[in-house]
Amino acid sequence: MSDENTRLKQIISIDSDLNKIQDLDILLERILKEARKAVGADAGTIYIRNGNKLDFKYAQNDSKQKTLPPGQKLIYSFFSVDIDKNSISGYVAATGKILNIPDMYAISDDAPYSFDPSYDRITKYKTISTLTFPLCTNTGNILGVLQLINPKDDSGNERCFDETDELFADHFAANAALALQRAQMTRAILLRMNSMAELRDPGETGAHVNRVGAYAVELYDRWAHHHRVERRESEKTRDILRMVAMLHDVGKVAISDLILKKPGPFTDDERRIMETHTYQGARLFSDHQSEFDEIAQEVALTHHEWWDGSGYPGFIDLDSDDPKKIEAQFRKNPRNGEEIPLFGRIVALADVFDALCSRRVYKKAWGFDDVIAEIKKSAGTQFDPEFVEIFFEIIPQLKQVRERYPDQH
Repeated sequence: MSDENTRLKQIISIDSDLNKIQDLDILLERILKEARKAVGADAGTIYIRNGNKLDFKYAQNDSKQKTLPPGQKLIYSFFSVDIDKNSISGYVAATGKILNIPDMYAISDDAPYSFDPSYDRITKYKTISTLTFPLCTNTGNILGVLQLINPKDDSGNERCFDETDELFADHFAANAALALQRAQMTRAILLRMNSMAELRDPGETGAHVNRVGAYAVELYDRWAHHHRVERRESEKTRDILRMVAMLHDVGKVAISDLILKKPGPFTDDERRIMETHTYQGARLFSDHQSEFDEIAQEVALTHHEWWDGSGYPGFIDLDSDDPKKIEAQFRKNPRNGEEIPLFGRIVALADVFDALCSRRVYKKAWGFDDVIAEIKKSAGTQFDPEFVEIFFEIIPQLKQVRERYPDQH
């Protein structure tokens, strides 16, 4: 089979895979991974357009990844670059052109863009050959930029990007941009759903739900690694989990402003009403059209259950059309341990961790050491002890999530 036919089959296969992914962040990681794999790139980065800037989103580096213990992930910083001709990624976004640079350390002085080698010195990784190309719509609107770094041939030898790689990048970018547009629309819909709760509850911000979704995926990824979950299954699960975790508190739309926005402690009656947001949210997903609806209902209902059975609401018949019957079941038949669904246990920890770290109308943000101590103390009572252990294994990733989605003051 010719190289051209092989690349064509790769493009068709990648296009099919990308169109199955619904969550924006999961898609960005996958776009970068599949592009690198197709051309044998050792590393790469992906940026998303944000007004007149490009926001750095994800980086991957096989050489650096191999130096980490199994299951660990690379930690990197977040930054933005202007969309202009001064930087390589900015130049590509500004011009809409592919940029193939054989040697980053030999860029001509006549070029409008330049390369800053300081990051190479910090990471002890030398960036040599790069292929940087825009992700744009069929109308020419730039959505982001993808940069592939240090390609290798089939024998593992370093090489430079060639014209065949450029042709692949051109086709890949068109398919990736379509998938990216769809995922951005899905994310916007989820945030709009949450904005209904945000209007009622000042704590339900876009940053909060994005962090909870990202924390949940990090916890699940490490759990899946420990339990040797098959890759295709884990990738499908993390895509759905990332989205449904964002909707964990959507039931708060049914709670009165007098309660949600109260700056002081709740009375017993107010707390009881507040706690009904779990099954109010779950009932929004009662008409199961997909696995998404099933997991979203599960998470909305069970993310306040406690491992020792003292959480809420317990087992409830959501098929009943009688609200009084549902309320009568509240806390009457507790869930505990593994009776609490896996995703409910994950989101419970993710949600509390973010709530403790964040300022609310009724409290100040806790110090990180105090948060860590509280999580540790709650293992086996509020939280699944296995996930508390996982939590402590991935603290660097959790901190990175908080950096990615800061609160807007």
